[in-house]
Amino acid sequence: MTVLVITGTGTEVGKTVTTAAVAAVAVASGRSVAVLKPAQTGVRPDEHGDAAEVARLAGTVTVRELARYPEPLAPATAARRSGLPPVHPEDVAEAAAKLAVDHDLVLVEGAGGLLVRFDEAGGTLADTARLLCAPVLLVASAGLGTLNTTELTSRELAVREVELAGVVIGSWPKSPDLASRCNLADLPVVANAPLLGAVPAGSGALAPHDFRARAGGWLAPALGGVWNAVSFGTTEVAP
Repeated sequence: MTVLVITGTGTEVGKTVTTAAVAAVAVASGRSVAVLKPAQTGVRPDEHGDAAEVARLAGTVTVRELARYPEPLAPATAARRSGLPPVHPEDVAEAAAKLAVDHDLVLVEGAGGLLVRFDEAGGTLADTARLLCAPVLLVASAGLGTLNTTELTSRELAVREVELAGVVIGSWPKSPDLASRCNLADLPVVANAPLLGAVPAGSGALAPHDFRARAGGWLAPALGGVWNAVSFGTTEVAP
């Protein structure tokens, strides 16, 4: 794949760290990688954004932001309140396509979930993925409630005829509870797509060289890693 769109089932599910892991594995394999953040919210012009964090963790990648807004809100709302121009799905698709000319892999990291609005017309990351004919990688939380949001996202992608490449658990707890352990088996069922990895909680706090050394162990072969869903424990948890 040349372009991979990365979204989450919501905010704070580990989307940026997962993006960094995918980028790190690709860079380690010798691929040139670009990371595109369509709309960065909640940071000042001089602050470190999500794309910069991916570069810090993953290594040598090209980074591009299309818009930045100071308030931590949905991009359409943040743009309206700041008086700055919104970003549109067509803008994102055009930027990703241009980056794909000179890079082996372009990662487009959204803000929040799939249907978070970019603009007042209702444009979303789902629209961008469809314009690009690009698959979507869904980052989900581990515990209770994740099955509902994962299935809703999967169904929306299916309605739009956008491929769901798979699901990655963005923050796998050190001591997973019963719901988290059961969800290993249930997530690919409700998503109708494979489970492609589990990133340990706190991985973003690792030193960059440690992060890069470990990233391949968190992701399945489809994403360039060696993670195995069965050996990780996707069998049914006994009652």
